[in-house]
Amino acid sequence: MSDKIIVHDPRGFPPLVTGKRLAPRLESLDGKIIHLVDCLFDNSEVFMDQMQQWFAENMPGVTTRIIKPRESWKDDPEMRKRIEVEADGAILGVGL
Repeated sequence: MSDKIIVHDPRGFPPLVTGKRLAPRLESLDGKIIHLVDCLFDNSEVFMDQMQQWFAENMPGVTTRIIKPRESWKDDPEMRKRIEVEADGAILGVGL
C-alpha cells in the first residue's frame, strides 16, 4: 500500500483517511448472506434492487438484504455492527 493517498470528497473538504487492508475474500458466496448497502446516492436504490434481482436469478444460493445508513455521508456504526453480526459480506452501492 502506498504511503500517500489522495482522496477527492465532493463535500469540498478532504477527510483524514487512514489506509487499511481489504477484508479477506470469501471462497464462495453460496449459502452466504450478503448485505447490499444503499449508500443513499441518486439512483442507488434502483441499482441495489437490480443487483438483488441479479443475485436471485444467477446465484440463488446467496441471500441478499438491502440495508441503508441513517444518513448519507455519515458513518453509521449501528449499520456497520448489523453487517458484522448478520452478514458474511457486504456490497456498497453508490448509484449511477
